[in-house]
Amino acid sequence: MSAEYTSTALLEAGLRAFFRLAGEWRLSEAEQLILLGSVTTSELSKWRQGEIGSATTDTLERISYLLGIYKAIHTLLPNPVRANAWIRTANTAPMFHGTSALDRMLIGKATDLHAVRAYLDEQLG
Repeated sequence: MSAEYTSTALLEAGLRAFFRLAGEWRLSEAEQLILLGSVTTSELSKWRQGEIGSATTDTLERISYLLGIYKAIHTLLPNPVRANAWIRTANTAPMFHGTSALDRMLIGKATDLHAVRAYLDEQLG
């Protein structure tokens, strides 16, 4: 199996999961673009329609963080409604400064996605 095929298959699976997550979190197109990094509106539209081309390593890394965040939230809060609401709920943990995890992630840097993921991993123990 070639590295190109593996990357395409990985991207395709990651994007399918990302779009499910985006639906559950009710992410706007603008929020999706920020969370995925340097992605254009037309690229996002093509991906949504199943036209998978390529993505940067940064975008794949961001998808990985987001899927990990999703899984951690749903592990910590088994009720899907509560779990999906958590992402937009103001948080008193010092790293959030009274804002939500989504607000922190929408700063737009991969390091912010990593920080939220690390916070949740710590909560999981």
